[in-house]
Amino acid sequence: MIHPTAIVSPLAHIGNNVRIGPYCVVGANVEIGDDTVLHSHVVVEGHTKIGRHNEFFPFAAIGMKTQDLKYLGEPTYLEIGDHNVFRENTTIHRSTVAETPTRIGDHNLFLCYSHVAHDCQLGSHIIMSNSSGIAGHVVVEDHAILSAMAGFHQFCRVGMHSIVGGLSKITQDVPPFMIVDGNPGVTRGLNLIGLQRRGFPEEDIKALKFAYKKLFLKKDGNMANGLSSLKATHEASVPQVAHLIKFIEQSERGVTR
Repeated sequence: MIHPTAIVSPLAHIGNNVRIGPYCVVGANVEIGDDTVLHSHVVVEGHTKIGRHNEFFPFAAIGMKTQDLKYLGEPTYLEIGDHNVFRENTTIHRSTVAETPTRIGDHNLFLCYSHVAHDCQLGSHIIMSNSSGIAGHVVVEDHAILSAMAGFHQFCRVGMHSIVGGLSKITQDVPPFMIVDGNPGVTRGLNLIGLQRRGFPEEDIKALKFAYKKLFLKKDGNMANGLSSLKATHEASVPQVAHLIKFIEQSERGVTR
């Protein structure tokens, strides 16, 4: 299942039923799980662990050295889960320090030219559209959608079930369940269509609408007062609203409003 033009280190660990296409390069410290496909011209380097049923399209560069200038050359890591798709020219970098690998979960889709920088932590069921890019130490929660050519400042967080519009500039945390768009990014409303498509109960959606109005509708309002007011309502006990509150309270960069 390895094309004769591919260069695969004898020290790499290759699982069962792995297909490695023409002109791929796989380094010595790479581990590739069962049923994974590298179509052609894919490069995988460094201490990179790839799970099962992943698919890599031509010119994807996976596990490259961090671009962080603080990197001193020690072994660093990238961990990728199962059932991910990496389209053409995707770039995923290893971490800067060994203690915190760059991590990618399961069932994610990375479209052409998308970039995940060093030390990022990505969940599952995420879509990164064409030419979107996240800088170092960014956290992306499950089911987030990062639209084409959106850019994310280092140390930002992107909340679950949110969607970020194309060409957006994100310098603060993207709240979960919301639509964020613009340069700079602004919270535009609840990600209603996304929540409905994923089968959220109507009562939960109503609670999130209520939370959105409390926290984001008045742009000149005080977030701390809005949180205090929201926490005093019965909607705060809805799990999605509770997650939104916790996400905002834990923000270090501030939340996009």
